This record gives sequence, structure tokens and C-alpha cells, in this order.
Amino acid sequence: MDSVIRLCIIGAGGFVGAIGRYLVSGWVQNRSDLLLFPIGTMAVNLIGCFCIGFLTMLVETRSFFSVEIRSFLLIGMLGAFTTFSTFGNETLMLMREGRFDLAAFNSVVQVVIGVAMVWMGRAAAGIIWR
Repeated sequence: MDSVIRLCIIGAGGFVGAIGRYLVSGWVQNRSDLLLFPIGTMAVNLIGCFCIGFLTMLVETRSFFSVEIRSFLLIGMLGAFTTFSTFGNETLMLMREGRFDLAAFNSVVQVVIGVAMVWMGRAAAGIIWR
């Protein structure tokens, strides 16, 4: 597949996924009583994890979906809906390969250091734009 066409397909999926994330997250958050907890974000992350698990199983076991459809759904749409689904899928793949050490490393680095990086980014912005 031509790389420009593939990028357009991924971009179209990303457009759909980003809008879906905005709508689903907002809908869940607005309907919950948990105003101080980001339940909308949690919902899209969990929905995305379920969807990537479901779809990758169909790809692996049933050879569903063309390369174009996989690019649209898995990279574009779910990638924009939530990158957490990709993180979950890649961590599970490491576990399926028996690489529990790498799965644990991936989890710790992305969760713990990811939160630390958010804090560092905020601190840097605060220092730069006092």
C-alpha cells in the first residue's frame, strides 16, 4: 500500500477516534456522580482495551480485516481513542511471549515514570512562564 494512502487512512481513523474519545468520555463523566474522579477517561481507556483485544483476536485467529482496515481501526481510530489500549495490548503480547520481565518493566515505566514526566512537564512550564 502506498505510504501516503496509508497515512490518510490512519489519519481518518484518528479523526474518528479522537471525536469518539471526546464524546464518550464527556458523556460518561457528565452522567456520573464522581465529579472529582476522571471516570470518563477511565471509561475510554477500558473500552479501548476491550476493543483492541477483541479486534486483534479476530485478526490473529480469523484473519479478519485487510491491512487498510487494520490501519484505520487499530492504529488510527483506537490510537486516537486511547493510546492506553495499545499499551495494554503490547504488554499482553510481551506476557504471551513469556517476557514477564519486559511486561513489568513496560508497565512500571509507562505508568510511574509517565506520571512523573507529567509532573516534570508542569514544573518546567511553571519555571519558564512564571
